[in-house]
Amino acid sequence: MALLYQGREWNFDTIKRVHDAIEDIAINEMGLDVYPTQIEVITSEQMLDAYASIGLPIMYRHWSFGKRFARDEVLYRKGYQGLAYEIVINSDPCICYIMEENSMTMQTLVMAHAAFGHNHFFKNNHLFRQWTDAKGILDYLAFARDYVARCEEREGEEAVERVLDAAHALQMQGINRYSRRPRRSLAEELERERERRRYAETTWNPLWTTVPGVDPSAELGNADYQRLLEEGRQRIELPEENLLYFLEKNSPVLRGWEREILRIVRVLAQYFYPQRQTKVMNEGCATFVHYEIMNRLHERGQIDDGSFMEFLHSHTSVVFQPEFSDKRYGGINPYALGFAMMSDIQRICREPTEEDYAWFPEIAGNQDPMGTLREIWADYRDESFILQFLSPKVIRDFRMIRLNDDQGYPYFEVAAIHDDQGYRDIRTALAAEYEIARIDPEIEVVDVNLAGDRKLILEHRVRDGQRLDEATMHKTLRHIRTLWGYSVRLREVDAESGSLLVSGECEVA
Repeated sequence: MALLYQGREWNFDTIKRVHDAIEDIAINEMGLDVYPTQIEVITSEQMLDAYASIGLPIMYRHWSFGKRFARDEVLYRKGYQGLAYEIVINSDPCICYIMEENSMTMQTLVMAHAAFGHNHFFKNNHLFRQWTDAKGILDYLAFARDYVARCEEREGEEAVERVLDAAHALQMQGINRYSRRPRRSLAEELERERERRRYAETTWNPLWTTVPGVDPSAELGNADYQRLLEEGRQRIELPEENLLYFLEKNSPVLRGWEREILRIVRVLAQYFYPQRQTKVMNEGCATFVHYEIMNRLHERGQIDDGSFMEFLHSHTSVVFQPEFSDKRYGGINPYALGFAMMSDIQRICREPTEEDYAWFPEIAGNQDPMGTLREIWADYRDESFILQFLSPKVIRDFRMIRLNDDQGYPYFEVAAIHDDQGYRDIRTALAAEYEIARIDPEIEVVDVNLAGDRKLILEHRVRDGQRLDEATMHKTLRHIRTLWGYSVRLREVDAESGSLLVSGECEVA
């Protein structure tokens, strides 16, 4: 086949020609299933802007985005920080941003990586299918941007900023982890927003009648008042893990527009929830796909040796894993681990060893690596993927061991090495590091003092001795106090025994 391009320069005709060649390999040879792709070329400054707004093409205004832009721009201009070659949006059509400064080889690589690797993963992984709405996200972002802008015009920037600051501080606690509320179109969301406003104006909320310092039971009678309190408790449905949802629905002080802003922040936090659980798999999938496609383009004579060497230089930098003693070490590189595991699964399917037959009897030697990988990309998240498919070979290649670092001991204990039981222990321990439920603190609203001062009671269930940072806890409780309007108390309890931990209470009045 003829070369698709020569040299580093590119134009839109070349981009189209290369995209079609990549699509032929991705769809017809690898069997990928992708959304239609919208490729947009942007400048480095626009890429920095996309960084600042958490990678979304449309976003409301907030001072933190400008702060992030200023920081990243200084680091980039001084050469301390590079920029991503692309940003890809989980939407339908899938939007892929590529930088105009890229060479044509890099444009080829990032189209293979993002427009087909990430795109396939977004469309087919069950977490994304369950928790996100690729067709509706762009419309919802436009609605959120315009709504916040209207609130700033009507209520003032400071008032809106106060609510956004508090909502952003709580956004990781504004997620439904175990159940999904129904997805709706933008038109439905707009109509529901109007309904919520009308409902709030006409409905009775027991929290709004429990004024601190006033005894309503004197007027209503104790029996009637107790009945109203019980109805109120049933209405707020405690315990509640989603703090933003609870505050949006039950805060005695928030106005309608403030509740809608909380809803916007938690909807966007929910959108990113699957991405936090699939970093290794998502990047591993995209890196494996671009590696296979670039190799096939070279084998077919569609890119020359110079372009292939440029690709290999970039690829090896992406999957580089510094040693533990290296100053550049910052943990396990998700690109490196993901790509290594995808490549290893391909090897196990094609050329298994006796060890592979013992560890992976279901896939060893099945001669269908792409079919196997497509099923894995659809059915797993990082934790379960590592727990199921991290092989002894990859453990040896990465030189993994497991260390015990118990508080109070002046030394580390080597708890697992490269033997049969050690491989299993290492795999289990590493998988646990990617469990979001273990990473994020488990905090719930457990009680509200309806009959008194409206104090909000939160509970943090402590697992493996992971306590909250005291300074951060006080700052976060002040944000909750802003949204709730009354005192907030948080207590830390042992997850197993339920007992209150020593110095495990904090209150903001």
